[in-house]
Amino acid sequence: MSEVDSFFKSAFSVDNVIFGFDGGDLKVLLIQRGAPPFKGMWALPGDLVYPNENLETAAERVLEQLTGLKGVYLEQVRAFGAVNRHPLGRVITIAFYSLVKTKDFVPTPASFAQRASWHNIHHLDKLAFDHNEILHDCLIQLKYRVRMAPIGFELLPPKFTLTELQQLYESILETELDKRNFRKKILSMNLLEELDETQEGVAHRPAKLYQFDQERYRQFVEQGYSFDL
Repeated sequence: MSEVDSFFKSAFSVDNVIFGFDGGDLKVLLIQRGAPPFKGMWALPGDLVYPNENLETAAERVLEQLTGLKGVYLEQVRAFGAVNRHPLGRVITIAFYSLVKTKDFVPTPASFAQRASWHNIHHLDKLAFDHNEILHDCLIQLKYRVRMAPIGFELLPPKFTLTELQQLYESILETELDKRNFRKKILSMNLLEELDETQEGVAHRPAKLYQFDQERYRQFVEQGYSFDL
């Protein structure tokens, strides 16, 4: 085999990091592998890319084949190419991520996925391959994006409280935010519309409800912003 031929002996794969928000905790969708390598271990939904498909198509196909999820917007993060990251040969993987509302997507395992379920990102064991590293890097990207764009706001109900909005930020940023500073910052952006409504059916004093200003929201999506807390 010539030196040039050796350059065409690598494979490509895609791995999907699907973060899920359930109103309180940030979770990630994992599959339990039913085939070697790492049979029986939990892993990100990933597989090899077909020679005749592009990366985005492969990511969507693999996610649907292994978990049943489709119609999920996937954003490419970066490539992971450590020489020995796959025990069967040289495989370079490209990571994609997304953030969804868990109740909107019920995982259905298929193919070599024995199980597919949501896991709290704070209670994870060692994952297959280098998937702990991939998950870590995608989480860093998510934390950056939530400060620069209204990513994930769709995870809230149409009408929500400031506490619910703060819980969304805290779950993604993995930190407790000062209530007073958070509210001052978010209200100064003129992104929210205060409604003449309060919570119903709660044991505590009902809180005011808000909704997003759709035009302002659209501007932030297109232009971004800096949400330093």
